[in-house]
Amino acid sequence: MLRVMSNPQPIQLGQGTGPLRGMKVVEIAGIGPGPHACMILADLGADVIRVERPGGQYLAGGATMLLNRGRPSVALDLKQPEAAAVVLDLVRSADVLVEGMRPGVTERLGIGPEQCHAVNPRLVYGRMTGWGQDGPLALAAGHDINYISVAGALFGLGQTAERPQFPSNLVGDFGGGSTYLVIGILAALLEARLSGQGQVVDGAIVDGTAHLNAMTAAFLAGGGYREERGANLLDGGVPFYDVYATADGKHVSVGALEPQFFAALIQTLGLEDVAPGQDEPERYDELRALLTDTFAQRTQAEWVELFEGTDACVAGILPISEAYDHPHLKARGTFVEHEGIVQPQPAPRFSRTQATLSLPPSPAPGAHTREALTAWGVADVDGLIDRGVAVQV
Repeated sequence: MLRVMSNPQPIQLGQGTGPLRGMKVVEIAGIGPGPHACMILADLGADVIRVERPGGQYLAGGATMLLNRGRPSVALDLKQPEAAAVVLDLVRSADVLVEGMRPGVTERLGIGPEQCHAVNPRLVYGRMTGWGQDGPLALAAGHDINYISVAGALFGLGQTAERPQFPSNLVGDFGGGSTYLVIGILAALLEARLSGQGQVVDGAIVDGTAHLNAMTAAFLAGGGYREERGANLLDGGVPFYDVYATADGKHVSVGALEPQFFAALIQTLGLEDVAPGQDEPERYDELRALLTDTFAQRTQAEWVELFEGTDACVAGILPISEAYDHPHLKARGTFVEHEGIVQPQPAPRFSRTQATLSLPPSPAPGAHTREALTAWGVADVDGLIDRGVAVQV
């Protein structure tokens, strides 16, 4: 694992090293996908200023909250009109604003799209919600598990008929949510260069998740998908794309879909003379039992040593703490230790404008209020703090 240390530097604009260097982003802090989107933008070199409520909010902060890395924390009491004026002051020179409140909230605070575009017509206004800005559920509460339920993704997740199994909040919040919001923001920025006009990006988790699931929709339309868990090509319905237990109670993943990879799997296992063929679905139960018994005979480490580097598409299933030290990920520097925290490097990678890590997560909302607002050119910062509009901790 690489160790990356940084020397504390005054907060200055234009210090990013990635391809978004020089882009300015105002983040109205939320939880989950909004911060993740702004982490991506900051990782890629943008100057992001994170505007938080004094005292923070649920699951949103702390010195180890990696979703908040790479940008300073400013605490503003947005219930005060003067605080909204500060946000609009930041927006004047910004390229992007990102917010994750329910529809209509920023408008009531005085920092909605119309108010922001009045001071900066080129601004890209990114909105991150679960249900979107309109529709019958737009104002309802929800979380990842609810959004992927309605979008048709959760139903098919897992290999048991009894109940779906959800992969933490990866599919909705970060797959269909923040990733799609960033795509939309970057597309809108490119368009604004041509038109001179900004626009609103409606990043709805239900929309992004549905889009992520396009291949399932294609399989269903083509008659090649059964709406049952554990019954299809990529959900454990075939024995050569599944998870198997090893002798030490750990697991390996098998993804030998193509015929040549299946052949490599069977040959490496030494089962050429006994294994049913890949194109014999009537014998899949027999093949699955054979693979189950075979993988149970050795430890995960022994199977990894045998398979790693082959074309059999077999890998050990690792917890994240062990993934940190996987030889391939170590060679690429996928994880690094930065400011005392092991964390993923910015992704993807670039040949000329490679991104690097900068500020660690703020230990508390408002830790950089005075310094960051000053760097962004806001006037009378000390007065704002004295009047309780801004908070420095």
